[in-house]
Amino acid sequence: MNVRRGASGCFRVRRGASGCFRVRRGAVLLLMALVAPAAAQEKEQPKQPVPPITDADRKAAFPQGLGGHAAHDSQLHYFVLFDQLEWQGGAAGGAKFENTTWIGGDINRLWLRTELESDDGKMENAGADVLWGRSFSRWWDVVAGIRQDVRPGGPQTWAAVGIQGLAPYWFDIEATGYIGAHGRTRARFEVEYELLLTNRVILQPLAEIELYGKRDPERGIGAGLSSIETGLRLRYEIRRELAPYIGISWDRKLFGTADIARDNGEAAGRTRFTVGLRTWF
Repeated sequence: MNVRRGASGCFRVRRGASGCFRVRRGAVLLLMALVAPAAAQEKEQPKQPVPPITDADRKAAFPQGLGGHAAHDSQLHYFVLFDQLEWQGGAAGGAKFENTTWIGGDINRLWLRTELESDDGKMENAGADVLWGRSFSRWWDVVAGIRQDVRPGGPQTWAAVGIQGLAPYWFDIEATGYIGAHGRTRARFEVEYELLLTNRVILQPLAEIELYGKRDPERGIGAGLSSIETGLRLRYEIRRELAPYIGISWDRKLFGTADIARDNGEAAGRTRFTVGLRTWF
């Protein structure tokens, strides 16, 4: 069979000596459009189709004892962070230690926060929180437990409840409320931010505010807004787990707490230069 295109745009199909007949161009194109996908599909079919999955294949993929895919959310993990291991220089030298540790899974964790601060060779502040935390959203936990203060004054125990997490724009926030003996109340707010100047050089500003519901002269505490501490630390991460830093911190006692400090011959505020190490494992 011989196909030729005529001047009119039609195709002439010659079938030998018996003559010829005319076929319009549109019909040929339609026929080609219908035949081409079927031919391509037939060409793409694998010569050897994948055999169906058998019970032996499933047994080999999931060994006995796993019960399907291994779940990682129920495994026990831990994290230990020494956020501040530093020496503070100023009118009187001192040292500061802050540690945050947690152990648990993805949803429930046991948290331990510890802080120690010395001034001119004397222990000025010392306390620890033991909290049970539960995640209620992707970036936030609710925590509850107890806090034990050793300094200032005599030992004091508080019941604690609060939230902690990562706010929009990567602000790390802790907000904790406390209830102690004789109806004493206390609140503490802490905000940190990490500004990456390079992949290894990080600038960390922070602020911490404390409030008390009742006056406590024995511990040098006034009612209301008690103190504010701000700091700026620049660290270099030799490794992610090991980063020396330098910085400056400024803290000030406010209102009734400042009045008690002045009555005792103490300064209401101070500025210190810091040198320290941040590490975790």
